[in-house]
Amino acid sequence: MTLDHAELRASVRSALNRAEGPAILAGQLGAYGLAVPEEHGGLGCTLAETQVVCEEVGRVLAPVPFLSSAVLAAQALLLAGAHEHLPALAEGTLTGTVAWAEDGSWDAAAIRAEARDGRLYGVKDHVLDAPGAGLVVVPARFGGDLALFAVTDAAVEALPVMDQTRPQSRIVFDGTPATLLAADAAPLLDRLLAVAATALAGEQLGGAQYCLDMTVEYVRTRKQFGRPIGSFQAVKHRLADVYVLVESARSLGRDAARALAADAPDAERRAATAQAYCAEAFQTAAAETIQLHGGIGFTWEHPAHRYFKRAHGSAQLFGTPAWHRQRIAETVLPGC
Repeated sequence: MTLDHAELRASVRSALNRAEGPAILAGQLGAYGLAVPEEHGGLGCTLAETQVVCEEVGRVLAPVPFLSSAVLAAQALLLAGAHEHLPALAEGTLTGTVAWAEDGSWDAAAIRAEARDGRLYGVKDHVLDAPGAGLVVVPARFGGDLALFAVTDAAVEALPVMDQTRPQSRIVFDGTPATLLAADAAPLLDRLLAVAATALAGEQLGGAQYCLDMTVEYVRTRKQFGRPIGSFQAVKHRLADVYVLVESARSLGRDAARALAADAPDAERRAATAQAYCAEAFQTAAAETIQLHGGIGFTWEHPAHRYFKRAHGSAQLFGTPAWHRQRIAETVLPGC
């Protein structure tokens, strides 16, 4: 980690620890415009800096539309070469999101929504932060190809979710007016999926690290038989396993972010690798947090259940670990 990244992390963590943190994140810190070029109202940084913010957001499960707006919507517009809304997204005065998944799948081949005569038809699921979004970017079929469209007014229906810290919605497009952003968008969607997977991996790393820190602190102070439970060999072994998972997730997540920032030719494979690993590392860390906290870990009063729910909920976003591993296998051994 560079000195600049360490200072950025400290600033974001300080902001999120305050009640007005979300406003500071978008305004004073300019975090929503980190990866937006300066000529479009941003700070001109890269996705490596954005991932630092994602880690801190995931660390405290901050209920902010950073992933949906600053990452998904902003990067979709940049990839499409549509810059009109970027200054507002970078300032945080406009919230955006991407309505992608259909029938629980983020595979571009599964997209059935279509555009005809400037209007969209279809249903999108698992849309993040849709109720507050003034801009929705939608991949849909157009003339036989995949294209990206912008919608500013859509019918949003809340979905029941396990993770209450991350609301998701269904959007029904029934002749909804839409603006074409980019035709022949299949390559853009591949890169956008890599961006989304890498950012989510950063969130998952932040959550996993917090679970580990919280559990280490607990086993140092909780005593049984007159000694801290952290002194028992069995507890040490379990925490050592989680530590290895978290450090490995850190390496893979940051490698994926650096690859995207450098526009490496294998960036999409690295992103899929990071997402598959970080998702499962977070799930394991959250489960061990509950187990090693004992009875208190199963109560509503303790935050462990929120991390457990976020871990399992986020593992379904942008494709499951198994789906990403299959994608990796197909790049290494085509046709497998």
